Amino acid sequence: MKPNTNQGISGRIADVFIKSKLTILLMLVFLAIGIYSTMLIPREEEPQIKIPIADLFVSYPGANPKEVESRVVQPLEKMISNIKGVEYVYSTSMNGQAMLVVQYYVGEDIERSIVKLYDEINKNADKMPMGVSMPLIKTRSIDDVPMMSLTLWSTTQDDYQIKRIGQELANEIKKINEVAQIQLIGGRDRQLSVILDKDKLAAHGLDIAMLAQNIRQNNVQTQSGTMTNHDQEIAIETRNFLSSKEDVENIIVGTFSNKPVYLHQVATVADGPEVSEDYVSFGFGKASMDKKALFKSEYPAVTLAISKKKGSDAMSISTLIQEKVQDLKKTLISDDIQVTETRNYGASASEKVSELLMHLGIAILAVTLLVMIAMGWRGGLVVFLSVPTTFALTLFAYYFMDYTLNRITLFALVFVVGIVVDDSIIIAENMHRHFKNKILPFHQAALYAINEVGNPTILATFTVIAAILPMAFVSGLMGPYMSPMPVGASIAMLFSLVIALTITPYLGYIFLKESDKGEAKPSSEVIEMHHNKIYKLYHKFLLPLLNSRMKRYVFLLSTALILMLSMLAFVFKGVAVKMLPFDNKNEFQVVIDMPEGSTLERTSAVARELSQYLSEQSEVLFYQSYVGTSSPITFNGLVRHYDVRKGSHVGDIQVNLTPSMTEQNKAMIWLKNTDRDFRKLPKSTTPM
Repeated sequence: MKPNTNQGISGRIADVFIKSKLTILLMLVFLAIGIYSTMLIPREEEPQIKIPIADLFVSYPGANPKEVESRVVQPLEKMISNIKGVEYVYSTSMNGQAMLVVQYYVGEDIERSIVKLYDEINKNADKMPMGVSMPLIKTRSIDDVPMMSLTLWSTTQDDYQIKRIGQELANEIKKINEVAQIQLIGGRDRQLSVILDKDKLAAHGLDIAMLAQNIRQNNVQTQSGTMTNHDQEIAIETRNFLSSKEDVENIIVGTFSNKPVYLHQVATVADGPEVSEDYVSFGFGKASMDKKALFKSEYPAVTLAISKKKGSDAMSISTLIQEKVQDLKKTLISDDIQVTETRNYGASASEKVSELLMHLGIAILAVTLLVMIAMGWRGGLVVFLSVPTTFALTLFAYYFMDYTLNRITLFALVFVVGIVVDDSIIIAENMHRHFKNKILPFHQAALYAINEVGNPTILATFTVIAAILPMAFVSGLMGPYMSPMPVGASIAMLFSLVIALTITPYLGYIFLKESDKGEAKPSSEVIEMHHNKIYKLYHKFLLPLLNSRMKRYVFLLSTALILMLSMLAFVFKGVAVKMLPFDNKNEFQVVIDMPEGSTLERTSAVARELSQYLSEQSEVLFYQSYVGTSSPITFNGLVRHYDVRKGSHVGDIQVNLTPSMTEQNKAMIWLKNTDRDFRKLPKSTTPM
């Protein structure tokens, strides 16, 4: 008796594609757009997330921290807390200034929230004490983290000369379209200093206030209307800004005995670098033996921290910057200025993406191999062609959803590869079984096989999606950060179902058909055909459990015991529990917080002591010391506001390690040298 061949929804869908010549073309198109999408999707280190934070900076000159807190910060906190969508307000009060951090609920529209913030502050501006500045509001973005940093250093030039080269280099790099901003860290700017002679001032009857006013009045340029000449209108500008040392020296600052008094008569004008407010230096570690032997000490440096535009490809931008720097070494950058690439998230992002894509390919091959063992090489070929098509469509969806290729989006594909393959395996295996039976003609057998398992496959797919998708609604900042994983996995599951009902039946019909001799096999022969090694092994394991109640209970209790032991591993910290795997970056930060009131030189001495120790470690390639200012921030530093760390008592050391270093080895740098005494260093000096 032949089985009922009435078609359900799965069979009807499969019937459209199973013999169509367009199916193979459709599969090739899916693969092509997937590969093309991989090339179009930007690659970067971290996923694009909106950070629901705004910073307010306000100044109140002359006020001490207590006055700033009571007269400025507390009223601002009260009015900001009234804004709908604000979760927390944090504040820091200092001499003459304050900083407030406004944190919104995750999911709030950032642009609308900032508009509300501006509106609330402007509405209550009249309630602020006299002398308080209008608050400066700055938002935070994942793209504020510099994706690349270049450190300029020299054995012969000082930081003043290096910064002038750095400014020119920054102007050239800004011409690259996808570069958003460049921050110069370190170095001294050019400054014209007026050194007064009090005796000459007194002799000419001048005072400092009058002299300063005259200098300001001379440093102006005004638009003074227009004039017409020969039927042409000409704009008239009067006076000019001061542009040279001679211009400043020749300013008339007063009169004496009916004669003009020039500035150079009562003061000396010096053209040179400003007084140092921070120190930035560069040095090599023991891992760079050749360089360390040639450059034995630390050298003055300037760092260019380069940020990209939102959604741009970090890898392509870093390549363009490298090419630009190489070209400028022929014209702008002299031979005595060294340029070292101290951060390149474009290269690391490309490396991680390539590694994850390789692991994805390995996972697909491993699954294919398992299917080949169970169903033969033809069954493995069906799965091998179906799964990449699923991922090709998923990458195409990533492109239209403005996702980037990063460790989260690709981890979603690696994570779901074992689940995605299930739909195709179920369809292919059932077709393979019915083709072996030869009870029905191959076309009818294929549709019957798909009809038989189609509805359970659809139900199982949506059950898995229901289990994965809630991860997209995790609260806090981790929710948006991790959301590409459940969303990407759910999209991949939906596409796997589509492929299983369209492409897989076509491939199964092509590759799994047996030679058609027009006759059905006896049922005894069909049963005997299933008695292969895998079937016999499974039969020997399952039959005792079905026949013996005691063995069933022992098996269930053993399974429950193993489950309990596995759960206890979390309780007793037998395994590490993290949302993400360890990110093996080849850099870490040493954050230095000296007691307030420490001088810049004292902080610099501590930084040099730590740098000297780090330079002797075999894992350190090179390091950059930042005293009085902050180093280029990381994602961790963005949330912790490390970029606002400035002052004589703070410092950072950015350490670059050999690529093979692991997270555990980074910490070992601080632990293995037991004969060195760090007890005199501040306790707040910690590696990050």
